[in-house]
Amino acid sequence: MIAASTLRGRAQRLHGSIAQDIGTAILTGTYRPGDLLANEVSFSEKLSVSRTAYREAVRILAAKGLVSSRPKAGTRINPRANWNFLDPEVLRWVFENGPPPPAFVRDLFELRQIVEPAAASFAADRRTAAHLLAMREALDAMSRHGLGVEEGRNADRQFHETILLATGNEVLGTLASGISAAVRWTTLFKARDGRMPRDPVPEHARVLTAIEDGNAVAARSAMAMLVELAFNDIRSVDPRLVDVAV
Repeated sequence: MIAASTLRGRAQRLHGSIAQDIGTAILTGTYRPGDLLANEVSFSEKLSVSRTAYREAVRILAAKGLVSSRPKAGTRINPRANWNFLDPEVLRWVFENGPPPPAFVRDLFELRQIVEPAAASFAADRRTAAHLLAMREALDAMSRHGLGVEEGRNADRQFHETILLATGNEVLGTLASGISAAVRWTTLFKARDGRMPRDPVPEHARVLTAIEDGNAVAARSAMAMLVELAFNDIRSVDPRLVDVAV
């Protein structure tokens, strides 16, 4: 007999797979804002899945702001302004479907340039010993592994996420998973051949030193430089971004 937990795991993977397929079609323009998806019966038959699996996938997409589903009205693609682009899964769908649009990459780095220097400044004043330990461990892992491999990218993600959490600002903290996912996917994109354009660890070390010293001004400046250099790195490996500035 198959355990109930195993069956639930399979069902969740199926729901996620259906949501990814539809979500990717939305993000790439196969379905456009305002479009109405085929009804539940037709779509589930088209995908050869149960109506329950399709409904669960639609719930996943609705939670990400991609669709709205109403009884008798059907499932409609939401305006782009409703889409949660910082949802880690949405970011994955964007980057796993080939080179992301240049404007989207620019938008991510503009967001980072607005949020992260201020977050580093707050973290310098409010960080705890636990935050500092997590950042040191992440920096050490980045140094050991490099950002060309998964272990290093995970450490990089943890470093940036911890800074946002160290602000002590619950609202900023809600951005932590999205910002850190953006860091991970843009790093993965520029290191897709297994190599980084340069070693970004020294900039991270400067940010950590400023936060450890409680120097809010230096932390803000160091993080602003880190984000700027990260954008320059991605421009160096993607000719489409040469003329795009942040």
